[in-house]
Amino acid sequence: MSQLREDIEQAKQKMRLRSRSSREIKYLAEHLWEGERVERLARGSCGKGGGLVVLTDRRLLFVLEGRKRRASEEFPLRNVSSVEWAAGLVLGKIVVLASDSQAEITNVNKHAGREITDLIRNRLGLASPAPTAVAVPPDDPDLNDRLRRLGELREAGVLTREEFEGKMARLLRPG
Repeated sequence: MSQLREDIEQAKQKMRLRSRSSREIKYLAEHLWEGERVERLARGSCGKGGGLVVLTDRRLLFVLEGRKRRASEEFPLRNVSSVEWAAGLVLGKIVVLASDSQAEITNVNKHAGREITDLIRNRLGLASPAPTAVAVPPDDPDLNDRLRRLGELREAGVLTREEFEGKMARLLRPG
């Protein structure tokens, strides 16, 4: 078996559930452009097949290397206008809007998916501003608990930034 390129090997070492993606990793270099570098890998599904989510320095790719089916979908970062992350308990989905088309990559490990979407957002200047710190009166444990749960929902991707800020404002509104 041939040795993997250094960038692919490094991304593979950071990846979870490597064994189920070995075929995609083995042939990944064939899908890359000249000089393109792999940064992150994750297992995921797009359409009817499970494959490999690949973030490079130029694109987000979904690669499927089956015995009977070989497919890839690409999203050059220069064409991406939006990328969203929605997480469940263990898995989530990446929603990409690029050149007036939308794609969903599902069944992505929640840590890897969050990392990939954050890297794309940062690279494109789409990063969400960090939530502002709020002073909460220490004598209201119920309010503290509700704020903590609200933050967990935002972190899990259940609430958008706008929904989170609106609910936070309502909770902190005097009277």
